[in-house]
Amino acid sequence: MNKAELVDAVAAEVGLSKKDVNNVIDALISAITDSLARKEKVTLVGFGTFQVQRRKTRQGVNPQTRAKITIPAKDVPKFKPGKALREAVG
Repeated sequence: MNKAELVDAVAAEVGLSKKDVNNVIDALISAITDSLARKEKVTLVGFGTFQVQRRKTRQGVNPQTRAKITIPAKDVPKFKPGKALREAVG
């Protein structure tokens, strides 16, 4: 499902216009992104938790030259599904 299909599905479910639903989804994504940029955890009970995790510096290999390279540490977003989502999927 892509964003347009999500907008269609939510609009049909709640009875709002597609434009309004699109604005809500954009605002939701923006709020989650802003919170993660501030290294805050975002928890949606029953759905899951978004958080920032620090990835350590590690060694890698350049596949073209086989030379060893150092991959620097960085922060990456992580999603941990909630119990209700895990049960619905599996």
